[in-house]
Amino acid sequence: MNVLLTGAYGRCGTAIIDHLHDAPSYEFTYFDRNDPDDGEYGEYDTVVADVADAQELRSAAAGQDAMIHLAGFPFADGSWQDVHQPNIIGTLNALEAAREAELETVVFASSNHVMGMYEADNAPELYFGSDAPFRLSDDDPIRPDSYYGVSKSFGEALCRYYVENYEYPKRAHAIRICSVRMPEYDHPFGDAENGADSGEFDRDSEEYEQQVARMKGMWQSRRDFAHMIECCLQTDEPGFEIFSGVSDNDRRWYSIENAQETIDYDPQDNGEEWDAPPE
Repeated sequence: MNVLLTGAYGRCGTAIIDHLHDAPSYEFTYFDRNDPDDGEYGEYDTVVADVADAQELRSAAAGQDAMIHLAGFPFADGSWQDVHQPNIIGTLNALEAAREAELETVVFASSNHVMGMYEADNAPELYFGSDAPFRLSDDDPIRPDSYYGVSKSFGEALCRYYVENYEYPKRAHAIRICSVRMPEYDHPFGDAENGADSGEFDRDSEEYEQQVARMKGMWQSRRDFAHMIECCLQTDEPGFEIFSGVSDNDRRWYSIENAQETIDYDPQDNGEEWDAPPE
């Protein structure tokens, strides 16, 4: 399967590279605004372009079977101007390129921020229970917490529109990614350790404990994320689906049942199994 991966060198894209690049089932084309010509990912050929450039994206999509669309402005504190070109125009360009190239599958990087107000209304108490008091599914009303969340809800709606109104793509899966981190912080203590390492707070502080508690609910390990991507690529069921991108954490408040039932998602990690950061 030929797969175009946009936003290849971010946190989620590199998780796919780390876990799926060498899999014999796939031939990846990496598309990113930056070419890491040295370092860990410098060995890979890259289409260096912006997803806001429709022609570049159409050219890259030609001859592909699937697209994993991760590229975009990634921060919840961004303005409308920050998200408009990369997240609105870029996602439109991605789906139009998939339609023109007759790609079977599109996997779209949505975000938990599409539903972020549920967390905002219940934090921080939400983080500290051994089991979450509720589970959010794709059937619950969207409640974006930011322009970023709005842009991702637009992307979900656009995916549905293309699948239901055009012959291609045949299927589109929106993953509401919770918390995927780079390898150094790929564990439920990751955000807390990152904050402590950068001097934002001390390891014996309430802020540190709150970050740990939140990540024990929101963490999706890099291997579980790559596994979910592969599940999306391997299914042959047509249509549009939304999946929560989270590991099998006891205190998660996002449901994974739809992913388990629809694409056989079988996460290996659970934040509750960690009682300290790795040594």
